[in-house]
Amino acid sequence: MPAYNAAPYIEEAIQSAINQSHRNFELLIINDGSTDNTKDIIQLFKDPRVKYFSQQNKGVSYARNVGLKVMKGDFFCFLDADDVLPQRSLESRLSVFRSDENIKFVDGKVLIKNKYLTKIIKSWEPKFQGPPLEELLMLSGKNFLGNTWMIRWHKDQLYWFKEGLSHSEDLLFYINLAKRGGLYAYTNEIVLIYRQGHQSAMTDLKGLEKGYRSVYQEVCNMPEISKTLRTKYLKKAKSIMFKSYFSAFQVKLGLKTLISKW
Repeated sequence: MPAYNAAPYIEEAIQSAINQSHRNFELLIINDGSTDNTKDIIQLFKDPRVKYFSQQNKGVSYARNVGLKVMKGDFFCFLDADDVLPQRSLESRLSVFRSDENIKFVDGKVLIKNKYLTKIIKSWEPKFQGPPLEELLMLSGKNFLGNTWMIRWHKDQLYWFKEGLSHSEDLLFYINLAKRGGLYAYTNEIVLIYRQGHQSAMTDLKGLEKGYRSVYQEVCNMPEISKTLRTKYLKKAKSIMFKSYFSAFQVKLGLKTLISKW
């Protein structure tokens, strides 16, 4: 769990992990240079499964890499400091792994709520099972919403988050893991309650476009991914951005995205 100035919500996030029906886990919290009382709130928890690390502000990708390098288990999932895990989130996903040793990624349903978690804004559920790489690159939405995957992890994979990338870092991370093989599956249970952010729609769109561009540049340097798949990714990313800008009444930005070279 990366945490940066997370004081308003982090207590609820930590408590949701402690309340899991599956008891054998460790919660690694990396305080990414917070300037509020995030540290004080974390240290209120005396549960030995909650482990605290502190660093200067280096970004979410660096913080997640710290967690990946010190974790002891064979499976992991991410939890942001403002989100919440339903009580069976870990147990329901782990049970899917036990059904097939070829399964490497397990997902589940997501509820997206307002900042008070009192209103459901929308929900999402996976609609795909199998090798996930092509679906990820097609941006189909069938197997990717955000950092909701639980992953079977082997330390010898030697792949980490790309540090310095501030948008779509989770998509790029999943692509790099998926190209190494393994199956994607899901549970029909809710695995995450996502708290809607506070950024403006325009800020979100510009960040999304920057992320898609960054992922495309990385994908172009992956020999395992065919030119056909790269082209499909590019077309779909541009189409998504055009429609998003159009819906926000930013037609000029949408047209610029369509004709610009990525």
